[in-house]
Amino acid sequence: MPALYQSTLKSLPLLGRGKVRDMYAVGDDKLLIVASDRLSAFDVILDDPIPGKGAVLTHLTEFWLQKLASIVPNHATGIDPLTVVSPEEQPLVKDRAMVVKRLRPIMVECVARGYVVGSGWEEYQKTGAICGIALPAGLQQAQKLAQPIFTPAAKAEVGEHDVNVSFDYVVDQLGQGLAEKLRDTTLALYQAAADYAATKGIIIADTKFEFGLDEQGQLHLMDEVLTPDSSRFWDASTYQVGSNPPSFDKQFVRDWLAAQDWDKTAPAPRLPQTVIEQTAAKYAEAVTRLGA
Repeated sequence: MPALYQSTLKSLPLLGRGKVRDMYAVGDDKLLIVASDRLSAFDVILDDPIPGKGAVLTHLTEFWLQKLASIVPNHATGIDPLTVVSPEEQPLVKDRAMVVKRLRPIMVECVARGYVVGSGWEEYQKTGAICGIALPAGLQQAQKLAQPIFTPAAKAEVGEHDVNVSFDYVVDQLGQGLAEKLRDTTLALYQAAADYAATKGIIIADTKFEFGLDEQGQLHLMDEVLTPDSSRFWDASTYQVGSNPPSFDKQFVRDWLAAQDWDKTAPAPRLPQTVIEQTAAKYAEAVTRLGA
């Protein structure tokens, strides 16, 4: 399918655009979320879309929502997105959109880490801890932790960088009870997903979840779930401690960008066609390898 950088639906009111997703109102209590092919790296939206990416994100999210539904309620409604837009707009939403419950988002990124890598590795090298959690000395890059840890981040505006925070920060913002529920649910979701992925030869190094509350205050899993945009997927057969393994995700683009003379602020360098094609292949491979 041709790449979709931005949806332009006229049959529904546009509520806003995120780094990747466009959100439209469906009545007063539901949303249509359209996953574009935009790519965000280092919290900057790149000018070059990745063809097919939105369909991969939507398919994987739906797959994981079904698989993890016993752990926590989620925002899925089961309503066919083709039924809420005009006929001429159906091609724009086919395979890349979901109709979901309208929830009150919790403004904390809930990150679970099973391995020391990425920003966690950088923080560990400086402080011996990640988000205030002290870790054993002498850990190597990409080393598996004795048990997964909850390392939240404060959500930033589009174009700004999310900031790692401590669990105490989450308690201060949300209260002890909700903070503990977010932590425990995040770790339960991560463990269940990691156990399943391991049977497919995939390591989930880390992932982030987003949650919201319904009108009754019940916690729901929302937004994207365990996609290549929100997770690091590694091939278990080639994983080695001590180096950052290649990933079935946008780490491929991150690594290319990191090698450029760029200060990680907009605008980002334009991606070569080879990087676009290889990234699209990585996203598609994640679906195949996970059996989604």
